[in-house]
Amino acid sequence: MEFIRNISQLRSHHRGCVATIGNFDGVHLGHQAVLQQLKTKELPMVVIIFEPQPMEFFSPDNAPARLTRLREKLIAMRNYGVDRVLCLHFNASLAALSAKAFIQQVLVKGLGIRHLVVGDDFRFGQKRQGNFATLQQAGKEYGFTVESQHTFVLGKQRVSSTRVRQALMQGELSAAQKLLGRPYTMCGRVRYGQQMGRTIGFPTANIFLHRQVSPLNGVFAVTLHGVTKKPLPGVANLGTRPTINGHQLLLEVHLFDFDRTIYGQYVEVEFVQKLRDEQRFASIEALKQQIEKDVQLARAVFQLQVFKPRAKPHG
Repeated sequence: MEFIRNISQLRSHHRGCVATIGNFDGVHLGHQAVLQQLKTKELPMVVIIFEPQPMEFFSPDNAPARLTRLREKLIAMRNYGVDRVLCLHFNASLAALSAKAFIQQVLVKGLGIRHLVVGDDFRFGQKRQGNFATLQQAGKEYGFTVESQHTFVLGKQRVSSTRVRQALMQGELSAAQKLLGRPYTMCGRVRYGQQMGRTIGFPTANIFLHRQVSPLNGVFAVTLHGVTKKPLPGVANLGTRPTINGHQLLLEVHLFDFDRTIYGQYVEVEFVQKLRDEQRFASIEALKQQIEKDVQLARAVFQLQVFKPRAKPHG
């Protein structure tokens, strides 16, 4: 899969394609259905996304928690057969671009688009002036077709990033997995931490998530992919570590019966079951006692289920 950082990197061989536009946060079953629509056209498939996502630009303090960071999103799209991802830097200049200019510069001149799939409620351009009808009219003028994306329904409700986010916030990992079509995971590189886990007998792989807000918070039974051929079971805390007055969002994974050094490795953490919310303890000793209980609970989770690793890890 080819990653194109901006329209300035588009070349003549990128022209003549089918495309869709959106945030694709989570790359859930609804997004996957759109990709399937594009595959039927038998032309190179391009997904146009924005970084930051528009809501993060216009209202950063109120933007919803990301399901997937950019790299996680790209990994998922590659696994679902996307040929190219065009990532547009969403800034004041792009926000001020008229709908007509966006069509001409990106879709026509840049991509030479043949077919476009978007939601019938899709809005774009300065002050959201462009809509589905705008694209249809432009298609007649420039010679491309526009199709409405098929609504993907599960449980009598449309699958959306909002539904996935709500399921995760409620700790309903199985519900989130059904909406995503795969287990929910987070990826990152293992970094040096404060070594506190090691001092109390529970060494952790520390993964800085580079997120302001997380859709998940708490303690989980997890598996870690990317270190050995088989996923490694463990227990993880995702939060700010209030007991030691922490502030930065951190994912700490304690792996069972594992003592290798894995600093610097890029890993994927799969959330299997939520055990409890993160909480502040009166002392480090009280925290240690709770972690011992968490480890027992997590081990029980893996003993009770027949764990079947994914044939192809998402990361």
